[in-house]
Amino acid sequence: MRSVSLMEVAPRDGLQNEPAELSTRDKVELIERSIAAGVRRVEAVSFVNPKRVPRMADAEDVMAAVPRGAGVSYTGLVLNPRGMRRALEAAVDEVNAVVVVTETLSQRNQGCGVDEAVRNWAGIAAEARAAGVRTTVTLAAAFGCPFEGEVSAATVLDLAARTLESGPDEIALADTIGAGTPDQVETLLGGLAERAPGVPTRCHFHNTRNTGYANAVAALRYGVSTLDASLGGIGGCPFAPNATGNIASEDLLYTLSRMGVRTGVELEPLLESARWLGDRIGRETPGLLPRAGAFPN
Repeated sequence: MRSVSLMEVAPRDGLQNEPAELSTRDKVELIERSIAAGVRRVEAVSFVNPKRVPRMADAEDVMAAVPRGAGVSYTGLVLNPRGMRRALEAAVDEVNAVVVVTETLSQRNQGCGVDEAVRNWAGIAAEARAAGVRTTVTLAAAFGCPFEGEVSAATVLDLAARTLESGPDEIALADTIGAGTPDQVETLLGGLAERAPGVPTRCHFHNTRNTGYANAVAALRYGVSTLDASLGGIGGCPFAPNATGNIASEDLLYTLSRMGVRTGVELEPLLESARWLGDRIGRETPGLLPRAGAFPN
């Protein structure tokens, strides 16, 4: 039996592209529910331009209201120096900087090219280190780009080598549009293990094309430290067409628990919270387990 950490991303990646607008109080309750189920890493907010991502406009208010302590680490997504300043002022425990692998999506997602994004990441890493804040860098569109198509493993791993120069505490691979397959997971995680032995890895999968859970299981075989998931399976990137559906926290947890993988998270509270979230957003969430229930009952 082995263990893996779960990062709950519904408060950020889940809600950022959701048509329904949740109140700050509901966002905090979503976080509280995840913590009550045993989650200890939460991507709570993003510090981005509120005109471009209106659902994240209350990032500071959310961070001011979340419960502190109990070993919970709150992550804020940042893209540039201004976002980094906001994140430090809001007292996040971790910053997650995004570097998109392709030029086209990088321009659309954060208004700069890949080289500038790498420079932004280097500055973010230095500032976070000085402030004693943990850093993670995420390579987005690592499994395929909605505009440029296939992305080679060499492209991803070369960019990984550049970002590793700034000494992240963790490096993550994100399948932003849910295009990846298990063989890609094995190739990329195997390449990272060779280039950065000892650096913890995290994977962020979408289930857009029904490969997300298979990819998560493949990542386990290559020693991934943390898997991202979103309560109810909601989420998507506002700047990547058809980037729908993170893997659902409750569906992933069911798979892991049946495999004997420890997470420290309880399933039943997640099921209840997925139903609660569906009520809040006004539709049934994409995750399957709340409909069928766990087995055995």
